[in-house]
Formats: sequence, structure tokens, C-alpha cells
Amino acid sequence: MNKQQGEPPVPMRHPGGRFTGPVVKPKNQKETLLRIWSYLRVQKVELISVVIFVIISTLLSLVGPFLIGKTIDDYIVKLDVPGAIRMALILAGVYIASSVLTWLQTFVMIRVSQKTIRRLRQHLFEQYQSLPLAFYDKKQQGDLMSRMTNDIENLNAALSQSVIQIVSSFLTIVGTAFALFYLDWRLALVTLIIIPLIVYATKQIIKRSSVNYKARQRDLGNLNGYIEETISNADIITLFGQEKSTLAEFKEANERLRGSAMRADIISGFMGPINNFMNNLGLSLVIGAGAIMAVTSGLTIGVIASFVTYTRQFFRPINQLSNLLNTFQSAIAGSERVFEVLDETKEVADIENAKEKEQFSGDVKFENVQFAYETGKPVLHGIDFEAKAGETVAIVGPTGSGKTTIIQLLTRFYDATGGRILLDGEPIEHYKMTNVRDHVGVVLQDTYLFSGTVRENIRFGKLHATDDEVEQAAKIAYAHNFIKYLPEQYDTVLTSGGLNLSQGQRQLIAIARAILEDPDILILDEATSSVDTMTEVHIQKGLNNLMEGRTSFVIAHRLKTIENADQILVIKDGQILEQGNHDSLMKEQGFYATLQRQLQSQ
Repeated sequence: MNKQQGEPPVPMRHPGGRFTGPVVKPKNQKETLLRIWSYLRVQKVELISVVIFVIISTLLSLVGPFLIGKTIDDYIVKLDVPGAIRMALILAGVYIASSVLTWLQTFVMIRVSQKTIRRLRQHLFEQYQSLPLAFYDKKQQGDLMSRMTNDIENLNAALSQSVIQIVSSFLTIVGTAFALFYLDWRLALVTLIIIPLIVYATKQIIKRSSVNYKARQRDLGNLNGYIEETISNADIITLFGQEKSTLAEFKEANERLRGSAMRADIISGFMGPINNFMNNLGLSLVIGAGAIMAVTSGLTIGVIASFVTYTRQFFRPINQLSNLLNTFQSAIAGSERVFEVLDETKEVADIENAKEKEQFSGDVKFENVQFAYETGKPVLHGIDFEAKAGETVAIVGPTGSGKTTIIQLLTRFYDATGGRILLDGEPIEHYKMTNVRDHVGVVLQDTYLFSGTVRENIRFGKLHATDDEVEQAAKIAYAHNFIKYLPEQYDTVLTSGGLNLSQGQRQLIAIARAILEDPDILILDEATSSVDTMTEVHIQKGLNNLMEGRTSFVIAHRLKTIENADQILVIKDGQILEQGNHDSLMKEQGFYATLQRQLQSQ
């Protein structure tokens, strides 16, 4: 089905229904690392303490092999048992101190990581609250959830593990190399022969794995989006008997994730076996060269033992760095996806010296207003009308004609791309955005209730309202009639979305929420579409009381409910086709009259 003209754009699908994933383009990893550092550097004291702990523990670990060699040459070979026991106790103390410092650096780094992730998660959530609706029109909810959870958690894993290991590994490599050359420069050179091979292999694997890790994160986000979509619309899938096609689409998305994840893991998985081979090769060279040098140049057994231990210690951090690539690449890919959202343009900012008004009279005027969700695809064409304070303006027209778009411009979910909207004689942009929304009450066709009690959901539009005010609003909306029969009445806990209530009951609570807000301007977007005729009669009485003295905009398909409106705007293809009250429009015998006749004939 093609998108209606007046609807915002949605994520594109393949003919089979699945979402197309975004094209993966290589990003600037250096820039991503710098942005991660901008979050870390606020905890400089903790980071400095971690570095100090790492330096001391690394130095202690470097002392161990040297003491082992000295113990062999100076005590064991000479059969000095008391001296050997004394050295063994010293070695035990060195390794115990190194272990304690290692625990301390891990403890502090986890605290740093958690604080950093908390701050980044907070910034991302704040960004979600400030992005325009156009952003959400083009994104899957599951993918956005994946950025908040999976991608940030990958960064958390990298920070809590990688930072310490990178510093420790670097110091260990430098310190071990120094110790090797101090013991015997010839055997040290033999040890280092293998390094260029390890560096080359690591570079090649990094080059190929980074793109695959980005693809894996993308496919994971798409799969999460599809799962969220199918769970949210399980009733629609069942109603139309599309379980098999849904399973087929899930299988396809799941297979894409399996493929990209397997490619990423297989390529990075080469790192361990290749490095183990290189390490063993290097160790073999050291042992072989050490044996020859022991025979030809008198190299001691203790020095060879130290070299063997140091060689193990030298290659271990290289292995650790290589193995960290899995975590590191996932963290970089996830961070890029998080920063992509943080770099999105926020909702239209208030102009300098934007006004705040305590109360609006409700005069609304559209002057040649034009709007397009996408450049070159206009939705509204020169909308002109004026609503005087206290008037009720009904907006009718076919689906996709632009009715809801007009409302979204009035609430500043979007800003007009042409013309201007006046509120109490001032361009709407001259007021603070929050000020406008604080005085506009909206009841949408698709009602959403949050997890929490009935009372909390009604109070959502006015958090400081008293219990009596909440109940009074519910009575006006005729919601009190069913709430009083709920198990805990106003303290009954609702599930997410209010799914333990009927659609009509949810609509009544939403209307009560708008009534409690006591807005200066009221917007009803198919507000009674989900209730039965009898309930609608009761609601209409409450709404009539609420609308009295307030400027009200009503979008309705049931034309009977708007016959008493002060003026009716008939919208078609983004233009006002007809304008007037019910009687004048019926006399014109135009589009509105045709709609009325069609309704009466049904």
C-alpha cells in the first residue's frame, strides 16, 4: 500500500515486508575514540590511580622472572636450601602484592566504566527526548532500543576490561623487552624476531574484522526492531493469519545476523590460533638459541629459565591485545551508532528571547501555511483559516489529506516550511515550545497508557494535581463509571500500554488526562473513535463542557459529532476544499454534502 500524502515517512520495506538496513560505511575510529575519551576524562583522578596501580603491579610481575633466574643460579644450583626458601618467600610476597594491586585496578576501572556508561546512557536518553518526530518516523523502535542497550553494553565491556589491559600490556611489553636486553641482548634479538609477523597478522585481521563488526551491530539492531514490531502487533498478525510469513521474515533477518556475526567472529577468531603459533615458535627459537649459547658461550641455566618465563610474559600481553579486538571492535561499532543518534539535529530550538505566556486566549490563524515531511514532496498547500477564541473548528477529509499534519504544526511537533501560524496574534515561533505545549491539550486516536496506576496515568498531564482533581476529571470524562469497579479503583496497576483495559476504557482515561490538564486550546484527533455509541454520548457531554470557552480543533470521521462546530474545514490533497459551518456547506452541495449523503445511505 502506498503511503498517503498527509502521513509522515516511514522506514522503507522490501516487497516481502522486511526492513532494509542502512548502508554500512566505514567511520573515523580515531574520532570515535576521542569522543569516548571526552566521557572518560572527567574521572582523571580515578584513571591516574588505575595507571599507578597498573605500573606497580606490572613492575612486580617483571621482578618475578628475574628472581626466579637468580634463585636457580645462586641458590638451587649451589644447593643453598635456606637461601632458596628465603627467595621463595620473597617471590610469594611479590606475586601476592601484584595480585592485590591487580584487583584494585580492576575495581577502580569498573567504577570508572560504570560512571562513564551512566553518563553516556543519560545523554542518549535525553537526546531521545529532544529529537523531532521526523527522526522517529524514519527509525525502528527496536533499533533505537538496541543502541541504548546492546551498543552501550558493548562499550561498557570494553572500558571495564580493555583500558586496564591495554596499559598493562604496553608496560609489560616495554618492561619485558628491557629485562630481556639486560639479561642477554643476543637472545633478546632472537625473541623479537617473531614480532613483525605478529604485527602483520594482527593488522590484516583488524582490517577485515572491523567492517564485519559494524555489519553485525546493524543486523542486530534491525532484528531487534523486527522483534519489537511483531510483539507489539501480535494481534494484527494473528487476525490476518500471517504467522508463517512473519516467521519467514524473522528467519531471514535472523540469518542475516548469523551471517554477519559469524563472519566477524571467524575472522577475529583467527587471532588466537595465529598468535599461539607465533608464541610457540618464538619460545622454540629462544630455547634452541639458549641451548646453543649455553654450550658455546656459557649462558647460565638461570638466565635461560628467566628468558623462557619472560618470553611467555612478553607474548602474553600481545595475545591479550589481539583477543581484545573482538570486544574493542564491537565497542567501536556500537559507539559509532550511539554517537550517530547524539549527532542528530535536535527539535527546533526556541528563538532568542522567546516569550512565555501564562494563559492564551486561543486565537489561531494559519496564513498560507505549507509543509513537507520530505523535500520536494509537499503535504500542505497554502492553508488559510482563522479560529477565534472559544470557537470549535472541525477538520474533515479523506485519509492522508493532511488533517493530522495541521494539528502537528499547531503543537509544534513540526514547523511549517512556508507561511506562518499565529497564536494570539503572534507567530507561534515567538513563544517557547514548552509554553505552547503546556497550554494545548491533545487526545489522540491511538491512546497510549504507561505502566502504573490509573491515577498516575490521568495525572500525567498535571503531575501536581490532587486526588480529588483526578477523580473530578475522570467523572467529567465518564471514566469514573468503570474505574470505580476496577479491583483497586484508581490505584489499579495498568500494564504497559494499558492492555488490561479495553480500547474504549483507555480512550476515556486519555480524555480524563486532557481534561485534568485544563488547556487553553483543545485538540481531539478521533477522540471518540474507539468507544461505543452509548459511551460516545456520555463523552460528548463531557467534551462539550470542556470545550466551552476554549478554542477546540476536532478531527472526526463521524460527521454527526461535528455538526455543531463553529466552522468546518474540508481538507483534500493538502488543501482546504471547502470552509464554513454545517448548514452553509450542505447548501453548497459540494464535497462535504457528498460525504454526508454517503454516511446517511450506509
